[in-house]
Amino acid sequence: MEIKKVVIPVAGWGTRSLPATKNIPKEMLPVYNKPVVQYVVEEAQVSGLTDVVFVTNRSKTIIEDHFDYNLALEDLLQRTGKLEMLAQVRAVAEMVNIISVRQKKQLGLGHAVLCAREVVKNDPFAVMVGDDLMFGMEPGIKQLLSVAMAEHMPVIGVMEVPRERVSSYGIIDGEEFAPGLFRVRSLVEKPKVNEAPSRMAIVGRYVLFPDIFYHLENLSPGHGGEIQLTDALKGLAGNNRLLAVKIQGQRFDAGDWAEYLTANIYFALHDEDLREALVPRLRQLLPFSS
Repeated sequence: MEIKKVVIPVAGWGTRSLPATKNIPKEMLPVYNKPVVQYVVEEAQVSGLTDVVFVTNRSKTIIEDHFDYNLALEDLLQRTGKLEMLAQVRAVAEMVNIISVRQKKQLGLGHAVLCAREVVKNDPFAVMVGDDLMFGMEPGIKQLLSVAMAEHMPVIGVMEVPRERVSSYGIIDGEEFAPGLFRVRSLVEKPKVNEAPSRMAIVGRYVLFPDIFYHLENLSPGHGGEIQLTDALKGLAGNNRLLAVKIQGQRFDAGDWAEYLTANIYFALHDEDLREALVPRLRQLLPFSS
């Protein structure tokens, strides 16, 4: 079994990031020297996923444009001898195959996945949330792909969150049958703290099979009046058809300001030239935060 397609929903309005996202998609906000969505696509690419299906809306064509050639810019860089920059911008355009699907109404993550049905067809596929950044020794989505291909089952990514944060996530009720690997019995979308079955939160990485579409198309609107992917995953779990992998590595939710700013610092500190100037400035600011 080979998985080559990844669905990346990017149609949301990004209201958590206003006013920065009034005219710029949240996925295009820069983290260090790249837009958020480029990190997600790079993770897909290094994991062997070659066909990226953006589920988008009419105001977000800038995302597709980012992964296309910019001939005027490339010509300028060529003429001015900035060949290293030229190679960088061309590499973005050559990274993956881009397919775009419109989500005409923003009715939730489950609805966004359902919009990609005609492109995905009968193939297993990955789903990566477009503002969820993950970094580690092994790419987050690759950790799921290896389990899905070995077990021939859908797999979702989870991370342990503090007790006070469980009401912000979908939470699994599962049995750990190997280190970091869970058999999922059920899921709860944004439960109250005292009703959460665990602290294992679903994060923005999934590997799904075409049977998810049957569950999605038969759903009624759930939490927030939206078609929730979590509700469709319950159907898989009820048929003993869902596993969860505890993802290893760093995660940043780019829709949360503290997480977004931390991600910028994280990547800046990994730039040797920039780190030398950045660290003293951060040390100057730290007493202010206390």
